[in-house]
Amino acid sequence: MRAARRSPSPAPNRRRVLLAGGALGLGALLTACGDSGSSASGKNGKGGGGGGSWRFRDDRGKTAATEEHPKNIVAFISAAAALHDYGIECKGVFGPSEPVGGKPNPQAGELNLKGLTSLGTEWGQFNIEKYAALEPDLLISNMFPAPALWYVPEESTEKIASLAPTVGISVARTSLKEPLKRYTELAASLGADLETERVRAAKARFHRAERTLRKAAEANRGLKVMAMTGTADQMYVAVPDSYCDLNYFKDLGIEFVEGKKSDEWGFWEFLGWENADRYHADLIMIDNRTSALPAKELAKKPTWNKLPAVAAGQTIPWPMEERYSYAGYAPVLERLAAAVEKSKRLKR
Repeated sequence: MRAARRSPSPAPNRRRVLLAGGALGLGALLTACGDSGSSASGKNGKGGGGGGSWRFRDDRGKTAATEEHPKNIVAFISAAAALHDYGIECKGVFGPSEPVGGKPNPQAGELNLKGLTSLGTEWGQFNIEKYAALEPDLLISNMFPAPALWYVPEESTEKIASLAPTVGISVARTSLKEPLKRYTELAASLGADLETERVRAAKARFHRAERTLRKAAEANRGLKVMAMTGTADQMYVAVPDSYCDLNYFKDLGIEFVEGKKSDEWGFWEFLGWENADRYHADLIMIDNRTSALPAKELAKKPTWNKLPAVAAGQTIPWPMEERYSYAGYAPVLERLAAAVEKSKRLKR
């Protein structure tokens, strides 16, 4: 359980990444490049894609700095997808990006992966030679939690950090509003125009969805929602306050099953499948990552099929590593609102 990261398969490795994605033990602090400084700077203090130096203070309190504006950006897949929503393109990505069931990987957002170099798609995969060949100016990833960079191998952190400055955005134990704000600031520092019709429309849609979800939660007060993931041996019930999205949904009125922290990282309560019915839930949010136990495997668990929400068909995918942009999260809020509206409170 300490190794906290995991690749999609086989089962032992699945368990490792699963836990970390909500994250159990992460590796050592990635050596940071740069010094402390202002939050973000660039042309007119807002970025600007032209020449000149660039600086950005990340959520580790470290300032990434380059003598020229970053052009060759490499990022964790969902971070690259978030930046794409603001018009900032990356040259390389790492993390899960392969299609799932013939459909685009949910973590890839609207990225055109054909034009990007992948440094690895599974936990522990990060091709340093490919990375160096990209002549990177900047590496960006999320943190579950800080200070380690998600999907950057612990044993290679110093070597990777020596090739380009790094930026980490914290996405744990806070409200969703915080990483949404930080990615907006990061994109602006890199030259994004926040006043384009596309960007403004995405933010407006997000706020409409926010109001819709709040209204749905109020109308169906008392509905119990559980967020979970699983491996062959165990079911994991999320501790809502450890996840920025669930934390935020609580603020909007969603009533969650509160998993109890099973270790010092505090992201999950670990349950054997024989105890899958410990909590009653009317609606279940199921981890949709490629590293999570898929629906066809969940269906093989007798105790899973007996859960009232499963039997009633009151389940919904949980995009727990959705890209942190308004364009990424507006549909998430809309789908959750629709599920809450149609779900009924069930008997045990």
